[in-house]
Amino acid sequence: MRLAIFSLLVVLLATYAMAVAPQKSVIVSYPDNTPDSVLSKAKQAVVEAGGVITHEYKIIKAFACNAPAAILETVQAWGSQYNAVVEEDSMVHAYDDNN
Repeated sequence: MRLAIFSLLVVLLATYAMAVAPQKSVIVSYPDNTPDSVLSKAKQAVVEAGGVITHEYKIIKAFACNAPAAILETVQAWGSQYNAVVEEDSMVHAYDDNN
């Protein structure tokens, strides 16, 4: 009996681990002439896919998020008409750390 319960738990855990897609931290940006509806649709798709919007930029049409790679490809394809750019979010320095 214990072996059956343990086996069931292992199978459930393995199923859960495979269902959780790895998240990427990215910035999705659009040109200024892009309609707000396109940006809203992209953000909604990210959230529905299990992603999280971490920042919404006000000066430019862009948002930062953690999302599964598959939905990011979809968002970029939707925004191809508006030249959407999906780039990895990373630290940028204005000076050289080696000096």
